[in-house]
Amino acid sequence: MDAYQNTYDGFSGMTMDEYSFLHHASAGLNQNQTQTFMLVYNSRRKNPNDILLATLLGFLGLAGVQRFMTKQYVLGFLYLVTGGFFGIATLVDLLTYKTIANDYNRHLAYECYHIAKVNN
Repeated sequence: MDAYQNTYDGFSGMTMDEYSFLHHASAGLNQNQTQTFMLVYNSRRKNPNDILLATLLGFLGLAGVQRFMTKQYVLGFLYLVTGGFFGIATLVDLLTYKTIANDYNRHLAYECYHIAKVNN
């Protein structure tokens, strides 16, 4: 278990929920596939603190950056042109920034799993 734990040491802002999900998501992979999975995942994952900072930009007139970061381009554009739905949606995102990051990271884990399976 210690060797497995060491593959997750470089992740800043990882919650126990994310750790548990990654543990289950990579359960069927061999050691080389797990390394590939973790390298790809670590390079693409979004830290919840980065999502929080991007959301705060919405109150400075640049709403929707957090949605562009999580590849939700239509919502990002709508936030941008409406001022974050007049600040209400930006406020909601401020309260749910961890959920936004976790949803993105879970979707990303599935993509990384398939990348690891195909490449090794």
